[in-house]
Amino acid sequence: MYLKILAHPVFVNLNFHMPMIVDLSHPLVMLQGENGSGKSTLLHSIYYALRGEQVDGYIYRLDRGKVEIGKVFLFDAEAHNPRTQLELFKDQPEMLEFLQMASHGQVMLSMFQQNFPSFPDGTILLLDEPEMALSVSNQRRILKMLKELVDQKNFRIICATHSPVLIDAPETYVINLDNHKNRNVIATDLGVEGASTIQ
Repeated sequence: MYLKILAHPVFVNLNFHMPMIVDLSHPLVMLQGENGSGKSTLLHSIYYALRGEQVDGYIYRLDRGKVEIGKVFLFDAEAHNPRTQLELFKDQPEMLEFLQMASHGQVMLSMFQQNFPSFPDGTILLLDEPEMALSVSNQRRILKMLKELVDQKNFRIICATHSPVLIDAPETYVINLDNHKNRNVIATDLGVEGASTIQ
């Protein structure tokens, strides 16, 4: 499955050359790059293309190949944090108690353990920074869960991530947006890692 982006208002502004061809043929894809490199923008663009939605200034062609497009779910770890939407669980006292007692990371893990496996076989799951609030050991746990969803439920998963655990795993296919000219990334004059930038 390939996505060809012919025009995109954000990517043109970031100096990406069009057409931009994105290889989505692997079942477990990681979008890597610096802050501001366009990972979340690309993830949302993939979401619109998979759903066949038209967006102003975004012109694309999706070659599905032999991939059946079933349920497409976009999970943004920041926007979909259940702890910020407690009113949704007023009729579920046990869940409400869990959300009030658990850490952010525990809530995220429960999403992977309870919610995602209940999605139908063949779901395309788009995850924006799923590692948010998770320790390194729990990032390894979600990597294992993602691989199980691919192997056992025929999911296709695409993540925008900063996690070396997810990026460096041999089972993942990495698209590195830093390989493209992009003027929106963090300036290089912020100092080296570990050095103070306070004057």
